[in-house]
Amino acid sequence: MSTSQLVETSLWANRKCLLICATVAIANMQYGLDSAAIGALQAMPGFLAVFGYPDPSQPGGYGIDGTFQRLIGSLLTLGAFISSLVAGVFAHYFGRKAALWLACALNAIACIIQISTTSKVAVYIGRLVLGLANGFLVTFSNIYTAEASPAHLRAVMVALFSEWVNIGSIIGTAVTNRTKNFLTKSSYEIPLGTLFIVPTLLSIGLLFVPESPRYLLYRGDTEEARKALETLRGDSLLPEELEVEWVEMVKGIEEEKRMAEKIGALDMFKGTELRRTLLCYGVIATQTGAGSWFVISYATYFMIVAGLSVDEAFKFSVMNTTLGFIGVNVGMYLMRHVMGRRTILMTGAIVQGAAMLGLAVSATVAPGTYAARSCLIAFIAIYLFSYNAFVGDATYPTATELVSTRLRSWSVGSAISIGYFLAWLTSFFSPYFINPENMNWGAKYGYIWAGSNLACFVFFYLFVPETKGRSLEEIDELFNNRVSVRNFKTYRTNIMSEALKDVKQRTGEFEKGTESVTEHVDHV
Repeated sequence: MSTSQLVETSLWANRKCLLICATVAIANMQYGLDSAAIGALQAMPGFLAVFGYPDPSQPGGYGIDGTFQRLIGSLLTLGAFISSLVAGVFAHYFGRKAALWLACALNAIACIIQISTTSKVAVYIGRLVLGLANGFLVTFSNIYTAEASPAHLRAVMVALFSEWVNIGSIIGTAVTNRTKNFLTKSSYEIPLGTLFIVPTLLSIGLLFVPESPRYLLYRGDTEEARKALETLRGDSLLPEELEVEWVEMVKGIEEEKRMAEKIGALDMFKGTELRRTLLCYGVIATQTGAGSWFVISYATYFMIVAGLSVDEAFKFSVMNTTLGFIGVNVGMYLMRHVMGRRTILMTGAIVQGAAMLGLAVSATVAPGTYAARSCLIAFIAIYLFSYNAFVGDATYPTATELVSTRLRSWSVGSAISIGYFLAWLTSFFSPYFINPENMNWGAKYGYIWAGSNLACFVFFYLFVPETKGRSLEEIDELFNNRVSVRNFKTYRTNIMSEALKDVKQRTGEFEKGTESVTEHVDHV
């Protein structure tokens, strides 16, 4: 392997791009912070004293209205659904950075509303605005990292989504644990105050982040696009290698423009784009299909029902959050050095389905026993580790690279909105399956999710192609040529070799550099 290849495949050599993508990906920490905060607030005496009602039968002396509970969760989801749905329109005219800055502003406004009010209506408004911000944060942070990262590091950089979500969950859990017994409004104001972290850090960081070069190139701003690419790559590439990547990008964008007269939402469902859109939707949908929302939302509840004290259940929740964080890093390593996207996703579906099945079987065979409780704790831990290591890590890298550059904001945005809708369905219907006054399945609800994971495995095996190591322009060529899933990994594309020939024609033979660039093309 040549020296140039060693430089290109090194994370350290690409440290500038990694730092830029990590800065943008911090947007996803908001999801972890909010999930930890809102889940704990509903059990805090200080919060219930303001937004609940006196109820001596409850442990803290207060109860909370079910409608209020449902709305503070569902309005966030509704807001994210709406903003993700309109992401394509916004991105087409204003770009990725402008969308993230707008999200930061909305986020700050939502936090101020929620902290400063004692009105339920104002809280509803704050949750809706926060949802609008979260939809943009998740959508555009993932789109940007997919477009900015080099092909061989795309999985690692887009998987920073899961990294920051878990960091946010750990911080949020630690803060709520510290304030949960406060009897004043500070018990919930402090956790809500942590939601200022993301808009503050991100809005400052964006000052030093270039716009996506692919977006700039598609808009016709060639000079700025070239500067952005040079900023992102730093000194990780030789000049001739950078030139090849640039020419490949230009050719890919030109080919996309040639094949489409205009950009619009309906283009996602025409020709070869239909296959790409449906794959993107399916991959994002498997986040919910894996049962993640069910486990995240009700793991603590099941532990308490199984006989654990609140403090014990909290300790296991902290343990599971930490295991999830470890799982994210394991998954990033596996995607970079061991497995492809498709293999990672299929492995996750198998392990997660087995964990769900074990959870349900233990609740069926030995309900209410110490053994069932131990199995419950173990299978939840296994599930959360495997989900973060496999499906949780690989879905966004896969979904964002499956769609074309000209439609990425439309496709990924609408896919994420569908994901939020499915998450809402899960949170809405799950209580009817698990609550004693309804179907009273409890942990046996895991049978449903075991079957759902099996369906996810079939989807990954039959329909999802392997994209590891491919540039976004190569993936465009593969789909345009209607390459089957079976041949996707081995199919030899022409766009990079054409880019190399074009560079040679314009600059002449690269004396010492030609050999290294040719080796790089052969390697890819």
